Amino acid sequence: MPVRQLPEQVVNRIAAGEVVERPASVVKELVENAIDAGASRIDIFSDGGGRRRIGITDDGSGMTHGDLALAVDRHATSKLDDEDLLRIRTLGFRGEALPSIGAVARLGITTRHASEPHAWSLSVEGGVKSEIMPAALSQGTRVEVSDLFFATPARLKFLKTDRTEAEAIREVVRRLAMARPDIAFTLAGEERAPVTWAAALPGAPGRLTRLGDILGSDFRACAIDVRAEREGVAVEGFAAAPSLTRANALGQYLFVNGRPVRDKLILGAVRAAYSDYLPRDRHPVVALFVTLPPQEVDANVHPAKTEVRFRNAGLVRALIVHALKEGLAREGRRTAANTDGAALSAFRPSFAPRPINWDWRSSPAYPVRPAPSFEGAAATALAEAGQAAFDVGAPTADVRFEAQPAADLLDRPLGAARTQIHETYIVSQTRDGLIVVDQHAAHERIVYERLKASLAKNGVQRQILLIPEIVELDEATVEKLLDRSEELASFGLAIDSFGPGAVAVRETPSLLGKANAAGLLRDLAEHMAEWDEALPLERRLMHVAATMACHGSVRAGRRLKPEEMNALLREMEDTPNSGQCNHGRPTYVELKLADIEKLFGRR
Repeated sequence: MPVRQLPEQVVNRIAAGEVVERPASVVKELVENAIDAGASRIDIFSDGGGRRRIGITDDGSGMTHGDLALAVDRHATSKLDDEDLLRIRTLGFRGEALPSIGAVARLGITTRHASEPHAWSLSVEGGVKSEIMPAALSQGTRVEVSDLFFATPARLKFLKTDRTEAEAIREVVRRLAMARPDIAFTLAGEERAPVTWAAALPGAPGRLTRLGDILGSDFRACAIDVRAEREGVAVEGFAAAPSLTRANALGQYLFVNGRPVRDKLILGAVRAAYSDYLPRDRHPVVALFVTLPPQEVDANVHPAKTEVRFRNAGLVRALIVHALKEGLAREGRRTAANTDGAALSAFRPSFAPRPINWDWRSSPAYPVRPAPSFEGAAATALAEAGQAAFDVGAPTADVRFEAQPAADLLDRPLGAARTQIHETYIVSQTRDGLIVVDQHAAHERIVYERLKASLAKNGVQRQILLIPEIVELDEATVEKLLDRSEELASFGLAIDSFGPGAVAVRETPSLLGKANAAGLLRDLAEHMAEWDEALPLERRLMHVAATMACHGSVRAGRRLKPEEMNALLREMEDTPNSGQCNHGRPTYVELKLADIEKLFGRR
């Protein structure tokens, strides 16, 4: 077949395939045009998942008669002052959106510029332009798109259901609304109630207000302000405390010079920053805004402009990691239990209604099964059958404390230890409330931070076992451990081969005390199975430290003396990131006295 020049109509439809992938692509391009036009309010309407109709109305600057005639021609744009593609300051610049949409759908544009006596309208159907006609419009631009892909019916088969396409439109608008909190957005149609995001005040408070409106009140309640700047590159935004997580990374948003982008850069940077706070299968919620000179970023690497390429990607990644780590360290004691009212709501009284046919005469005076009695002499006090219902078993709280704690301890952030319940939780008292501490989770964080500090300073102190401990494992696990023996040795865990299927443990980190070597090695082998060679050594070492910290911490079920409890609280106050353990669980719950009084109707 000889080479031939394709007709312009076919060329336009091929080009439209790159820009107009689905209805959400149309909405994205048109809303970006409205933002570039200086709009302060943008209304979006869709029907049939955007397949039947899309309408975008804004109050921007509008277009003159001459601009409107050129706007639907390919590669015609008002966004570039010159031909320098490395100094792009607008969201759009390619001049392909309107002609691409007009090539595959029925497009109608009505616009009015302040210098024009009235509005003008133009329609494009399957790539064919109509005459420009006078129209009525007070200000801005209104764009109507109907019968999407009518000119390329084969594309319709690749669209999802109306509900799925409508959700994709919603996600596009959400991202653009997060990028520009100073603009009011309204999203309507699809048989849903309209959603309006009012324009917010400039600065961080307004940005947090818009993010809270879109991401939810739980994000607003636990958002941490993050910011960092170096060499003309600034990173700012908000990151949720480690207590708010998702099962995937869809809650991580990156904006570069006001442009919403999807970049693997943020995924790796966020994972590295939160590595000390979250389990491997949970992902944080963050919204980060990167601002840098236009010549330092290339936005012309993707037809839909959803990806960018940084000139110095390492600097941007380092800034993101630094900003997140600094913010998380600053707010290290914040947990879900003491920031969003989750603990308080769990105490709300709830009464189950009695069955309609309930008969009080059939209710037993005491439990059918004999209740366990107190130990010792207390058992004789409830010997009578009528009082057996009041027998609640042996007490689970250690109440060996003095009547009044030291006044100076009450003024400490975590207060004075008062008791230990279920040999797992420490209850402490502060001036204005009480705190419940998970002793294992708290000590796990303390040991982990000690291991990190010791490794960074002069290496982990070791203790040589008088008699090496022999641990039997399967041969594959032994090979994994021996392959990483040098990394383990840097943490004070010295192992040697002891024949097929066995490992001899000769040294352990002194911080762990008397550790269960077999359980520790099995857990380490499981984590190593998930590593690959691309994982940085530092990250691998931190995984080892986290596993060792878990095994070397105070276990749940161990009874602590009063002085041990207070010592643990004081160490928590001096330890960074003590609000969560290494697995992302909160280490303590705080209840204010005012909230407790509300529970009992005193306020």
